[in-house]
Amino acid sequence: MKILLVEDEASLASFIQKGMVAEGYELRVAYDGTMGQRLFDQQPFDVVVLDVNLPGMNGFELCRYIKQHSAHQAVLLLTALDGLQDKESGFGAGADDYLVKPFEFRELLLRIRALARRSIAYAGQHTILRVADLEMDTDTRLVHRAGQRIELTTREYSLLEYLLVNKGKSVSRIDIAEKVWDLHFDTNTNVIDVYINYLRNKIDKKFEPKLLHTIVGRGYMLQG
Repeated sequence: MKILLVEDEASLASFIQKGMVAEGYELRVAYDGTMGQRLFDQQPFDVVVLDVNLPGMNGFELCRYIKQHSAHQAVLLLTALDGLQDKESGFGAGADDYLVKPFEFRELLLRIRALARRSIAYAGQHTILRVADLEMDTDTRLVHRAGQRIELTTREYSLLEYLLVNKGKSVSRIDIAEKVWDLHFDTNTNVIDVYINYLRNKIDKKFEPKLLHTIVGRGYMLQG
């Protein structure tokens, strides 16, 4: 599980990071709202944990930004503000959960796991995924671009679904290997690049604008 923590208190951030790493989770830390926004834009996360009183962009503002760009991203607000009005503001910004400081690490861990399970459950629901004129129906597993049916293999479909869920964000080869095929990424193989090219030939070659972009040094992005 990949977690983004945005927390300006270095000692608390270090405490949370050590605990999450001990649990086997990958955690990226940002110490202000602007840095948190940048990390969120760079790669997908299973859960985002935000402090509210952040320099640059506060947690409420960052939460709204995240939900505007990824409506089903799981977000937990972590803050010393415990008033009902504060909680109303947090949930009004789109937060999925709200944990007041001070807290037990175990409770934070349980809440993060619950949010991650909820995200996985949502991913299994019937929905239509779109970018520009490209559309995927996850129930029928049919894919169309500009009204034309696109035939995909099972692996190509899984790759496209992952890119659509994370549209507008760059995803690395490691992300694809782990999330799409549940593999540890082998830097000596070009299998990811091969399947990206297969997909590009099917969804982009005969159409405009091009939707599947290579982000040098970072991976790939699906964007209209």
